[in-house]
Amino acid sequence: MLGANIRRGAATGPLPPDVPELGRYRLRRTEDEVTSYIGMVIFLGSWAMMFAALFFAYAVVRVRAPMWPPPDQPALPFLVPGLNTVVIAASSAAVVLGVRVHARGRHRRASLLLGAGAVLGAVFLGLQVLVWVGVWRAGLVPSGGPYASVFYALTAFHALHVLVGLAALAVLAMRARARAATRSAVRLWGMFWHFVGVVWGALYVAVYLV
Repeated sequence: MLGANIRRGAATGPLPPDVPELGRYRLRRTEDEVTSYIGMVIFLGSWAMMFAALFFAYAVVRVRAPMWPPPDQPALPFLVPGLNTVVIAASSAAVVLGVRVHARGRHRRASLLLGAGAVLGAVFLGLQVLVWVGVWRAGLVPSGGPYASVFYALTAFHALHVLVGLAALAVLAMRARARAATRSAVRLWGMFWHFVGVVWGALYVAVYLV
């Protein structure tokens, strides 16, 4: 009887009290949650294709250039972007923990962790602005040719995604504190935030290091 209840999950009503809390969470995922998960995977796949197109454009510009960076353009920094890599990785780790503790019903701790992820996301954006200001003052402006335009397109497009994820994390942190954040919302926005972090890792290697 218990096995049947476990297979059907929420459709059979409340689970027996001897089922562990985390197990109850995993067993009672609704059909809507599964559908939302699949939708997010498709959504992130579409954005991954968009970023892939931008990376391809960057590669074409770089291959065709006789020198990289062009002799009339300043070289890109790598220390501050490297620090930003650490920042966004720490933010992603905080969100991972936030998703886990929220699934266990620890709403206050989840709120703190999601808020920490949002704060680190804000630090990331601040450091990115610092990089933009530095290279702009050095003479790298969007109208300076393909090298500059592709750099700003990649970093600005990524920063826009960071801004969206940052706003979502801030809202989720407040809603988690009020016990109003759904587990599906926390999980899906966590996926989005990790996607943003992975894209930044690829961007950092391709644009700043290689």
